[in-house]
Amino acid sequence: AAGVSLAVAIAIHNIPEGLCVSIPVYYATGSRWKGFCMAFWSGVTEIIGAALGYAFLKEILGPSAYAALFGLVAGMMVTIVIKELLPTAHRYDPNDKYVTNCVFLGAFVMALSLCLFVV
Repeated sequence: AAGVSLAVAIAIHNIPEGLCVSIPVYYATGSRWKGFCMAFWSGVTEIIGAALGYAFLKEILGPSAYAALFGLVAGMMVTIVIKELLPTAHRYDPNDKYVTNCVFLGAFVMALSLCLFVV
């Protein structure tokens, strides 16, 4: 069940990630197809990287290493959100009509996805 909840969390995460890749490409080129392709290949490279990493490191890394790496990556993601994404969102929504509500909505969706797949 832990694998399923992680897969759901990654799938939910990939939606805004795909938008973050495709929207700038679309605005830079005017081509939806190029935006789609860049987002698609961005996702494919993640799968390839994960498979290669697992193939080479599965015998070397133990549970403690995975725990440390997951904690490190989580800290990096939280730092990016706090230092980059939220200030940028507030620049586009100076009256805070959407940002705070959407942050809590996103947190709720992630919490709900974890609660749905409790072991």
